[in-house]
Amino acid sequence: MQSLWNESDVAQCRDELDRRVYSSRLLGQHPDLVLHGGGNTSVKIKEKNLLGEERTLLYVKGSGSDLIDITRAGFAPVQLDHLVKLARLPKLSDPQMVNELKTHVTVSGAPTPSVEAILHAILPYTYVDHSHADAVITLTNTPGGLQRVKEVYGDNVVIIPYVMPGFDLARLCAQLFFEQRQPATQGMILMNHGIFSFGETARESYERMIELVSRAENYLQKQKAWQISLPAMAQSLPALRLPLTQLRQRLSQVAGMPMILRQAYTPLIEKYLQHPQFPSISQQGPATPDHVIRTKRVPMAGQNIDAFNTDYQKYFNEHNATAREPKTMLDPAPRVILDPQLGLCTLGKSSQDAQVVQEIYSHTMEIILRATQLEKYQALPAKDIFDVEYWDLEQAKLRAAGKPKLFSGEVALVTGAASGIGKACVAALLARGASVIGMDLNVDIETCYQRTDYCGVRGDVTVREDIQRALESGVRQFGGVDMLILNAGIFPAAQSIAAMDMNVWQKTLDINLSANLLLLQEIYPLLKLAPRHGRVVVIGSKNVAAPGPGASAYSASKAALNQLLRVTALEWGKDNIRINTVHPDAVFDTAIWSDEIIQARAQAYGMTVEQYKQRNVMGVDITSHDVAELVAEMCGPLFAKTTAAQIPIDGGDARVI
Repeated sequence: MQSLWNESDVAQCRDELDRRVYSSRLLGQHPDLVLHGGGNTSVKIKEKNLLGEERTLLYVKGSGSDLIDITRAGFAPVQLDHLVKLARLPKLSDPQMVNELKTHVTVSGAPTPSVEAILHAILPYTYVDHSHADAVITLTNTPGGLQRVKEVYGDNVVIIPYVMPGFDLARLCAQLFFEQRQPATQGMILMNHGIFSFGETARESYERMIELVSRAENYLQKQKAWQISLPAMAQSLPALRLPLTQLRQRLSQVAGMPMILRQAYTPLIEKYLQHPQFPSISQQGPATPDHVIRTKRVPMAGQNIDAFNTDYQKYFNEHNATAREPKTMLDPAPRVILDPQLGLCTLGKSSQDAQVVQEIYSHTMEIILRATQLEKYQALPAKDIFDVEYWDLEQAKLRAAGKPKLFSGEVALVTGAASGIGKACVAALLARGASVIGMDLNVDIETCYQRTDYCGVRGDVTVREDIQRALESGVRQFGGVDMLILNAGIFPAAQSIAAMDMNVWQKTLDINLSANLLLLQEIYPLLKLAPRHGRVVVIGSKNVAAPGPGASAYSASKAALNQLLRVTALEWGKDNIRINTVHPDAVFDTAIWSDEIIQARAQAYGMTVEQYKQRNVMGVDITSHDVAELVAEMCGPLFAKTTAAQIPIDGGDARVI
């Protein structure tokens, strides 16, 4: 592991807190050290309060911050002397500890301090760094881990036996650290948990972390337990959208809510699945307590999920029966599922949660494989894993969790999603918590959003293979499809029937009508499996009820599409799939309304362009955003018992009325 320290960058730092931010971000750039909010850092700084009284504050990483992009605001300043006094108490519950941390922060808007703040406070160094280094965890998660740590580090580290994070761990460290500390001590190893380094400067603490972790890596290399021999490439997988959707439906039933399922198959995953000890090493539990909540329970997809859940419920009841305070059961669905055919599947309440679990478990697989090459992988006992999962602080998070967004855990596919109404629909659905698959011919569809809950696929809706590819990509990323927004379409330039170009006629029917039939055929098996039942919203047109001269191809195609959807509603109602249509008109902020088309339509009505734009009876503007908001609401509970409805959004068209 190489140090990333750069003195020219450090020269830009104004003070100790800036240097704390800088070195914390350096740690965050090492995924083998910290990952997705893991690890924490601190610095002790003397400051004067408003009364001019000098005091020492512990600036410690706050909850919700990630070291890779932490800022000054991500650190919580806590009164150091109070933390040191707390460490001397014989007993302190974790909820009481959190209350003490919160009430002794000196900035009202600061985040909640890390639960390891007391541990940082009692270490007699200005800077303290803590990580869950893969190499160190590999050593500690073996039967001979304690002796190996002693062999690698000697007097350079203090070794703390495993204790669950919180006050008890801080109190034990306060005792053992000062008993074991030697002049050569540079760090502290928490068995099955991680590693601490410290120093009087940011550079000293950071580079000690790099040096200590490098020693563990070098040891593993000498023991031929660092390099993992991987297959040349992952096996080619068949179409997975149906089995993945079926698995997601079953897991969502277990969880009691829609969930996002993310699938991956890499050379590392293939190596892990093919390991001769795979059935046993995969069931032992996560590598560190920090990963327990996110990667709880790892069944194989071939297992009976009901039986798996029943076993877990029994385990929960047995432990709850002897608990001093009854626990509230977290949703029982596993977060990691392994299968030789599907690969690694991770579950989350959101796309980001599922991706985080995938990345964490990828590191866990590396740790398990290395530990197995070294000796044998040995995770924490099941009781310790259970205690962390049902920790008082996690229970508090469960009780304090806000109401989920309308479409949390659900997935929508939007066609024609790169611009206009389609793009606005994507934004409206994302804002309500949905994960969205956007499909469009425009290559910009792939980069419209840089976020985990968006999957942009370039494709032609008139080509069945492109539709299948879009569905396959989306389902592998999200696990299924719950909502379909049929938006893609064209509005050709005005032509009279007598002069109609048959190529234009056929192209309009292909895109506005036949392409939607193809998509409905391909997506039907997926919508049937939607945890909250499938929903389809069609972007129709005012021309269905009130066609205009020169728009025969467009009007006929939209009218036919309307009839297609009415028949579909009749056929799919038994599957609890609801299908409704919105009929917008005069949405002029879309690409379909070119200056040429607007001019032609105005002339057809004998109006000026301005008169044409304002011709609805309410005299209001209709925007893509307006249409998208209606579309999103039609996918929600308000329309749960409505199908085959046609709702205009046109400000009132006199001919339709």
